[in-house]
Amino acid sequence: MTAEPDAFRRNRTAYRIAEPLITFHHAVVRPESAQLSRRRGAAQVWERSRATFLSKVVGPHFERLCREWVEWHAEPATFGGMPIQVAAGTVADPEARTRHELDVVVHGAVGQDQGILLSVGEAKWHKRMGVEHLARLRRVLRLLEARGIDTARARPACYSGAGFTSDLHAAEARGEVVLVDLERLYTES
Repeated sequence: MTAEPDAFRRNRTAYRIAEPLITFHHAVVRPESAQLSRRRGAAQVWERSRATFLSKVVGPHFERLCREWVEWHAEPATFGGMPIQVAAGTVADPEARTRHELDVVVHGAVGQDQGILLSVGEAKWHKRMGVEHLARLRRVLRLLEARGIDTARARPACYSGAGFTSDLHAAEARGEVVLVDLERLYTES
């Protein structure tokens, strides 16, 4: 079990099972144990459980890998500063009566200044990301700015295992977003 503090709410901590195999057992195997013990219908069990597997096992594991990449491998130029604290976070949206969950929030150092918000990001393992994800991250940055957080240096970032739309690549070319795909995650900094 790991305790992960929220990037924006000091009094909020998320507790997660650290080992993906144990997460898989709790999310997929246990709920289907009666069916699996009969040794038939495995294909139907998998069909019913695939979405749960992607959202409860693979998704959180990919999010953690993205945070680790930022913390240990991303060059300072990627986010415009040296990453110091990388975490997940939640931001309330009172107008929409919801909250936004962020998978990768980067605070870091720029020159002598410490604790600067460098990036807010979203990670999707099995979904191709598009400009709608960038629009959501921009909304989050506006909400943070309204709360008095300096977002002047913050860069939106999208992390995807399935790729990005051409519109999102165009936004990256204009310097509006940082894109991290599997190739970058595993071969570049």
